[in-house]
Amino acid sequence: MELDPDDLFRDDEDDPDNELYQERESTKELVVYLVDASPKMFSNTTPAGDGEEETHFHVAVSCISESLRKQIINASYDEVAICFFNTREKRNLQDLNGVYVFNVAERDYLDRPTARLIKEIGNVEESFMSKIGSQYGITSGSRENSLYNALWVAQALLRKGSTRTVDKRVLLFTNEDDPFGSIKGITKTDMMRTTLQRAKDAQDLGISIELLPLCRPDDDFNVSTFYSDLVGLSGDELAQFMPTVGEKLEDMKDQLRKRMYKKRIVRKITFSIANGISIQLSSYALIRPTLPGAITWLDSVSNRRLKAERSFVCADTGALVQESVKRCQPYKNENIKFSVEELSEIKKFSTGQLRLLGFKPLNCLKEFHNLRPSTFVFPSDQELIGSTCVFIALHKSMLRLKRFAVAFYGSPSRPQLVALVAQEEIISAGGQVEPPGMHMIYLPYSDDIRHTEELHKGSNVAAPHASDDQIRQAANLINRLDLKDFSVFQFANPALQRHYAVLQALALDEDDIPEIKDETLPDEEGMSRPGVVKVIEEFKLSVYGDNYDEESAVGNASETTKKRKAAVENAVKENANYDWADLADNGKLKDLTVVQLKYYLIANNLPVTGKKEALISRILTHMGK
Repeated sequence: MELDPDDLFRDDEDDPDNELYQERESTKELVVYLVDASPKMFSNTTPAGDGEEETHFHVAVSCISESLRKQIINASYDEVAICFFNTREKRNLQDLNGVYVFNVAERDYLDRPTARLIKEIGNVEESFMSKIGSQYGITSGSRENSLYNALWVAQALLRKGSTRTVDKRVLLFTNEDDPFGSIKGITKTDMMRTTLQRAKDAQDLGISIELLPLCRPDDDFNVSTFYSDLVGLSGDELAQFMPTVGEKLEDMKDQLRKRMYKKRIVRKITFSIANGISIQLSSYALIRPTLPGAITWLDSVSNRRLKAERSFVCADTGALVQESVKRCQPYKNENIKFSVEELSEIKKFSTGQLRLLGFKPLNCLKEFHNLRPSTFVFPSDQELIGSTCVFIALHKSMLRLKRFAVAFYGSPSRPQLVALVAQEEIISAGGQVEPPGMHMIYLPYSDDIRHTEELHKGSNVAAPHASDDQIRQAANLINRLDLKDFSVFQFANPALQRHYAVLQALALDEDDIPEIKDETLPDEEGMSRPGVVKVIEEFKLSVYGDNYDEESAVGNASETTKKRKAAVENAVKENANYDWADLADNGKLKDLTVVQLKYYLIANNLPVTGKKEALISRILTHMGK
């Protein structure tokens, strides 16, 4: 068998040893969603985005459904369970009262999320009262404690898997800050003690319990009443815990997304410093490209996954080759044979360790040296005791001396030099913004750097230069079109969104494919604002001059330009039909639609981005109210 040399010695980006593809093999998560189903969850309502009211139970179920939709794409190998407590009916392996484990057919209580589970949990409210029911499971005169039972059931669901390879979590949704409020005296004290002990037993087994409180805008969730002891909040953590995040559905979805997204170790690296001193580091991938899932071939009849098998047939005899196949590479009219083991050894350039070479000043590290996303490294004492102590000493010295470390990273697929840049911890009023640690920046090879070529090199024609007026007009254009608070996370990949929307419609048997908004398209309405149109015309005039005939050069004006001008004219016309001062004084701006509010903004050359509340605030600020 001939061997392709390009395939043998190439830098394989899809190599299983590459950090980009390690996350699937890293620690997975087992999550139990614990949802309070007491009558208060159904009666306490919150305003939705369209002004309607929705129950806290609806908020919790909607958040879980949305989280499962994202999880089945991002981390489908994680396992989840959904458990309601304070219920009339019971369904759990322990046969405890007031606890109902929600599940679908052909699925274990704790298993990977399926399309059927996502579909049915989204519609659970319709039949919840008739099939499951709601009631207070903690009442005076009774020893029943549904919260205690729920924690017991959750702990039993999370019994499988070792804490060394699996993260186990319980996410608790409730709007009752004092679940034992109706009980008095020694009975309440005893119930609180046993419930807290049950939570502590679960935490001792490596299970983390996290609280997602729901509350009304005028009724804060007092976490100090009971749940601070249950989840282990104290001191600064208690002060920074903000229970008001659950006032709206979007806020709770954002909070749950932050809780569910947990940085996972990509790989563990041994960092050799000097004279036999080595420490253990854990690497984290902060930014990585999002790619569609791999194609899985299924049988057209049984819908089961196909397994590919390959056999080698002797060309001379037609018999199956039983012994291991040899590979060969032509060299000087001779075929050099390799065994599979020898080929594997050839591809291993190094052991995969990180070896310190020395230090350099930070000003020696240039921006163009960072050719790919960096990796964040943090010490770990699990295998090498004292790694954190050595790392802290090195980290503090590098910050004090303003140096970065140069090291050789022996990646099996692409060994290269890396720069370790120390990052200082940044703390704000809301908590930690940036953690302390080091960024491992992959330095380029010499042939990765290209020197810029001079324009018109070797010709007698002078290179064109912009005039001072053109530079000034270009700066005005850039300043006018500056995106405020820009982040790459504000824009989703439209092709990927369309891909997952189609998969979701097929998996959930939905009739219509969700409409995907392409956020990368230009903001035609914003570009048609009078102030923006003015700076564009001035820039065009400075570059092309007064005698520039746009129609002869480009053709007729585009439909987009016509629409922009028409939109500005229409906004100015519609703006005159409203008494904005009267609307602002009487608080009636909120009764207008977003389109109507934008009439004022466009006519007064103001930004039109943001939600309805932001538009109203911008109008009031402009009017001096």
